[in-house]
Parts: sequence; C-alpha cells; structure tokens
Amino acid sequence: MKILFDTHTHSVASGHAYSTIDDLARGARRRGLKGFVLTDHGPALGCYTHPYHFGNLRILPRRIEGVRFFKGIEANILDTEGTIDLGANQLVRLDFVLAGLHEVCAPPSDIATNTRAIVAALANPFVDAISHPGNPAFPVDARAIVSAAVEYGKALEINDSSFRVRTGSGDTCLSIARICAELGALVVCGSDAHYWRDVGRFGTAVKLMRQAGVDGKQVVNASAKRFEAFMERRSAERRAAAGIA
Repeated sequence: MKILFDTHTHSVASGHAYSTIDDLARGARRRGLKGFVLTDHGPALGCYTHPYHFGNLRILPRRIEGVRFFKGIEANILDTEGTIDLGANQLVRLDFVLAGLHEVCAPPSDIATNTRAIVAALANPFVDAISHPGNPAFPVDARAIVSAAVEYGKALEINDSSFRVRTGSGDTCLSIARICAELGALVVCGSDAHYWRDVGRFGTAVKLMRQAGVDGKQVVNASAKRFEAFMERRSAERRAAAGIA
C-alpha cells in the first residue's frame, strides 16, 4: 500500500506549524508524493487563519515544486450539531474538508457526547473526512462513527502523527481501523505534518492499517484515480448543499 497524496498538512498560518507552503511542497516532492492538501486549522483555534485565508487560496497554482497542490482546511467541530468554523461560501471553494475535535474548541466529554459530535460532523454535507478520530482524549463509540462514515460516504483518517503526540492512540486507531475493514469504510492516511520534513510520513499508519486488514481499495489517497473521484464527488455534494448548480 503506497500513499500518493498527503491529505493533512499545516503551514505557518496554523500558528504552531513551522513551514511555508513552498516548504511543504518540497517535502512532498522529497517523499515522492504526487501531491498534498494544505489543511490549516480553522479560525476558531485562534491561529492566523481568518476566513479570508481559505477563500484566497484560489490565487495559488495547482502545481508547486512539481507536485499537485490541493486547497483544504482542518475545520474545528464546535458542538454536537455538526457545526464547524468556516462558512459555506468558503467551504465550497476548497478541494478537501477535514473536521476534527480539538480541546481548545470543544472540551473533551463522555463517549456519548464525543460520538454525537463526530456523527453530526459526518452528516454535515460540507465535511469530507474526520481528522484523528482515534484521539484518546475524545473517546468515542468506534462502531457508531464508522457506521456513520459508511452511511454518509465520508472518510475517517488514520493520522500518523497521533502515534507520536497523542499518547494511547495506537489502540484506539487500531480498533477504528479494524471496524473500517469490517464495514468497508473509506479511509484517508494523513501525516498531520507541522514541519516540512514530516510531509508524507505514513509508516506507522500504513503498518497499522495492514494489521487491521484494511483493503488498499478503501484508502482514498492510495490511488490517484480514487482520490480525484472522491474529491469530485464531494465537491459536487458541497456545491449542491450550498445551492450552487
């Protein structure tokens, strides 16, 4: 299983990341990737990402340093109603929308509350995938969130950096990945790079997916055709939700 696109990267605009977009592109090229998605944090995290930041991504070229560049966000899940911290008028302009729970924006709660928050985000027509759902700070009903991902045609992320920065992620991610394998859920593999040398760092995540029995055909960003088809479908669904023909 070879991951061709990194679907989770952060630039200096995220406030606690340390590389420019050009740096990230060089990192993707260095790893032999076909492309990467810039997913700076949404505005509610208190970074440098005003909503205009995401709208103005349109000025950037589609290829940087010889690799494909995709416009995205790691939006913040704000409640149990599926609310995220960027408006529809900006979200429809993006290629890929991650959404995740972060302590600054949504304090950790019990399993039922955390699960409702993620299931509601999966039901949000503007969300494509859930970032680091295996974060043990936000315990969830793994079967419920995987079932919701299947129902709504969304993806769950296996986040490689979680194994280094979120203590206890290995067991929770393995549980989620096994249920993804069982139910045929879509998966994305992201580095969550906050520094250019970590772009395309997927080794632990890929090993875990293999251990869990995830089929390579379930991994959206392990195939250029599958990745582009997923983004085209989701872009059309976001536009329809916004009332754009």
